[in-house]
Amino acid sequence: MKRIINTTQAPKPIGPYSQAIMANDTLYVSGQIPVNPISGKIDSTDIELQTKQVMENIKAILKEAGMNFNNVVKTSIFIMDMANFSKINAVYGSYFTSDFPARETVQVAKLPLGADVEISVIAV
Repeated sequence: MKRIINTTQAPKPIGPYSQAIMANDTLYVSGQIPVNPISGKIDSTDIELQTKQVMENIKAILKEAGMNFNNVVKTSIFIMDMANFSKINAVYGSYFTSDFPARETVQVAKLPLGADVEISVIAV
């Protein structure tokens, strides 16, 4: 069974995809960039503020699905500049308390809308 998850508390998709899909007991959250769901724009060039916005977007989608960060089992982080890894990691880490999810972090050439960070998650 597949169910589309959407919330107005996270930005609308900028392409032909859903914010998240619940398949049985697993939630697949599309990559989130630091778009403010109210303004529809990236409000800051500061990497810590961008990462916080991404995590808040993910939090809203998890909540809509009846989950939270404790349910996250896997994350993928895409960043424009590996020099920002420690700053991104600090903000990201503040959303988890224990039993951290599996993860990879990769540097990419470009992200949508000029974002500096994008994160996707899988939760159960």
